[in-house]
Amino acid sequence: MAERKAIPMETRLRLFSGASGHCQKPDCLEPLFPIEMGGDKHIAEMAHVIPHGQAGPRHEDRPDGNFDPDAFENLILLCPTCHTKIDKDPDSFPRNILLDWKENHLANLAAKQGIRTYDDRAEVRAAVAGIMAENKAIWSKFAPEHGSDFEYDPESEAAKGWSQRMRSVILPNHYRAQAIIKANLGLATEGERRTFAEYQEHVRGLSERHVCGVSGRAIRFPEAMEGLFS
Repeated sequence: MAERKAIPMETRLRLFSGASGHCQKPDCLEPLFPIEMGGDKHIAEMAHVIPHGQAGPRHEDRPDGNFDPDAFENLILLCPTCHTKIDKDPDSFPRNILLDWKENHLANLAAKQGIRTYDDRAEVRAAVAGIMAENKAIWSKFAPEHGSDFEYDPESEAAKGWSQRMRSVILPNHYRAQAIIKANLGLATEGERRTFAEYQEHVRGLSERHVCGVSGRAIRFPEAMEGLFS
């Protein structure tokens, strides 16, 4: 059996970002941060399309040559019920079906969220501005006034409210804004591309902290984002 290792954090973040909080089985779409659990705990399971072992579900589809079972391309984010179903009945859920689910999930989310290419910078600006305005309004009302002061009172209602809004609204908004900007980078200046790279690092740090529980690696929100595509 191949040696098991922890799935890299970057891969986990990419999976959670791509799933946008829902099981990637198309006829399920179960919320992975259930409201009844307060919205700050998840039930997501990272399922391997091709397993580590030689006898697991779909092992006969293992590609020749170097193959990393823990790569993003071999993982799909599911609810516990769907994870059990696909592994209990691999003949009904072969590799190509699972990969199609994942690809279509991303495409459908992009379409539903209005992510597309625009003809001019003003249209991109308008598409992003509303998202950023909502995040700024929530940040102004709920964020700690002095950096991480919530950490000194993690049981406070204010801390719980901030964490819940970060996971349920702010991070999904950031993922959507990033997707819109990526789809329209051809209209960005070189300076705006650098600003976007900083913005991506900012969001990556937020995700590490609020999804994976790793603190201290988020950089500040780049002020130049306020004028992106303006």
